[in-house]
Amino acid sequence: MDRNIHPVFDRILTRDDKEKLLNQHAIVIWMTGLSGSGKTTLASCIALELNKLGYLTQILDGDNIRTGINNNLGFSEADRFENIRRISEVSKLFLDCGIVCINSFISPTNDIRHMAMNIIGKENYLEVFVNASLEVCEKRDVKGLYKKARNGEIKNFTGIDSPFQIPDHPSIEIDTATLTIDESVEKLLNRILPIIKYKK
Repeated sequence: MDRNIHPVFDRILTRDDKEKLLNQHAIVIWMTGLSGSGKTTLASCIALELNKLGYLTQILDGDNIRTGINNNLGFSEADRFENIRRISEVSKLFLDCGIVCINSFISPTNDIRHMAMNIIGKENYLEVFVNASLEVCEKRDVKGLYKKARNGEIKNFTGIDSPFQIPDHPSIEIDTATLTIDESVEKLLNRILPIIKYKK
């Protein structure tokens, strides 16, 4: 094929081209909070509701990141930073494809979250603080992780022997200790939809 006579080779498709095709504006929705706060549940519900409305999404969480691209990382401070750095770079690839990327990670410190925002770009980053107290999360403990951490079976567990810093300036806070899942989803959707609605 002669590149000189085919205009398709004159340019590479941009993020704008892909957003136009998908009829949506891409963004990274970054959910932070303690284990058990409801991040994964909320992410799944938001993805489902956006899908019903015709939006293309991708969820990134520990299940598809820690078992794949980051399966060589532990939970030391250095590994936590590297974990979030890689996730942020992957998120940028989804942004460039015009996809709404929903990230569900404890990301426990402001420094880690600021790094993610700087990599992704402040204009592309919506930080969601999924707020539930340590007491509430321990009572839920659906995976039994807090019990194991209390028994010393898990080291560097956030909230027990590793700190969680309240976000400095989250874009939105969802208090899952007082809101139902439906109320939480509605509140977050009201924040997201005006951003991702495609404006010609």
